[in-house]
Amino acid sequence: MKKYLAEMVGTMVLVLMGCGAAVMETCGNPGGVFMTATAFGVAVVAMAYTIGGISGCHINPAITLGCLLSKRMSGKDAGMYMLFQVIGAFIGSLLLYIITTSTGVFDGTGANQLQTTADGKTVSVAGGFLAEVFFTFVFVLVVLGTTDSKKGAGNFAGLAIGLSLIIVHICCIPITGTSVNPARSIAPAVFSAIAGNNAPLSQLWIFIVAPFIGAFLSAAVWKVIGSDCNCCNNEENA
Repeated sequence: MKKYLAEMVGTMVLVLMGCGAAVMETCGNPGGVFMTATAFGVAVVAMAYTIGGISGCHINPAITLGCLLSKRMSGKDAGMYMLFQVIGAFIGSLLLYIITTSTGVFDGTGANQLQTTADGKTVSVAGGFLAEVFFTFVFVLVVLGTTDSKKGAGNFAGLAIGLSLIIVHICCIPITGTSVNPARSIAPAVFSAIAGNNAPLSQLWIFIVAPFIGAFLSAAVWKVIGSDCNCCNNEENA
């Protein structure tokens, strides 16, 4: 049970800090994009070194799916991880909602939705969907590679994962606000609807389906390039 609770706490912190930065820094400008990306990345690093030894610090259903497909955990654990990640996201989003509505200064919940450019053009559904697939693929692939028991980065895995999330956010925020994490998207979308903005909830399927596809692809690729099979080793084949 401790590892499930750790996932809940870790996801709560990620949503509170990351989405909190998105609300308070305004992602519509370059400075806001960088600050929000940094908040998400640093939150992951902090939680990796806080709960990593307890649960592995997935705090993201897409990562959990990647680990499940890579046979690093059981189906039961994967299901419980995802459940508690969503619960943690709701707690973090609720805290942020209380803070923003109480101050009367900040507005929003940091929910994901297809972004609108400065000239008024909205990102297409196909473009947003593909962005979430590809950027989740990159992020989960980094997680699978750096945490591999034989080929991974050891104690530096948390740092590498956090830095990769910063890069992913910098690239993807102008497109979708960056999800690559279904739990991070579900809770803020619900509270956004409560606040009167239904767009994130209507587009939520994108931020659930696309990250899971990206995770599936990353698990498939890591199975090939991270395999211990030597059949592709040119020296041995020679």
